[in-house]
Amino acid sequence: MGNPTLVGPIGSGQVSKLANQIIVGLTIGAVAEAVTLCEKAGADPNKMIKALSGGWADSKVLQTHGKRMINKDFTPKGRTSVHLKDMNNILECANNYNTHLPISNLVKEMYKSLVENGHGETDHSSLYKEIERINNK
Repeated sequence: MGNPTLVGPIGSGQVSKLANQIIVGLTIGAVAEAVTLCEKAGADPNKMIKALSGGWADSKVLQTHGKRMINKDFTPKGRTSVHLKDMNNILECANNYNTHLPISNLVKEMYKSLVENGHGETDHSSLYKEIERINNK
């Protein structure tokens, strides 16, 4: 689960956990857009993931969730409804510090739409499905 690290005064660990969820949620969104663009343009998203391995864009999210998106396998590991809760907590925390997180707010709205459309119990990589829904408008 990681290495214990003192990140600041009491409560800083919770803020760091929220920071983790910002990075995970936004990265899932970036991977969903990258996979979608490859699919729409006729590029092989599996080969895109392989080509990016070891580079700046490589990550566990790209390797794991990217493959889930390509395979359309949204069996829950991290549920969409839980990530929506996390995004709400992130924005509440930011509001407490009079801080605006516009990208986090956008991703929260996308998770909210997924939950409202019956995908709350799917894996949070199903953010791909929201990108898909937006593109089918």
